[in-house]
Amino acid sequence: MDATRITPKPNGPLVVEGPVKIVTPDGRELPVPPRKDGRPAEVVVLCRCGGSATKPFCDGTHKRNGFSDAPPTRPAPTT
Repeated sequence: MDATRITPKPNGPLVVEGPVKIVTPDGRELPVPPRKDGRPAEVVVLCRCGGSATKPFCDGTHKRNGFSDAPPTRPAPTT
C-alpha cells in the first residue's frame, strides 16, 4: 500500500493503514509494534478515548470507559 489511510471507528480508535511514522513532540520516533508474526505492521490502531495504558496505541479501553465520539449536545436556547 503506497498511501496512508486513517479511518475513525465509531466510538473507538483511529485505524491507520499504510506507511506511518509516529513522532513525539520532542522529535523521537516511536517504534510501531510489529505484528504477532514479527513482520512490520501494516495497520496501526491509535487511541481516541484517552484511557489506553499503551498510548498512543489503542488497548481496547474505549469498550470499558464509555467513550463516545458523538458531538456534544447543545443546550436549547432560552427565550
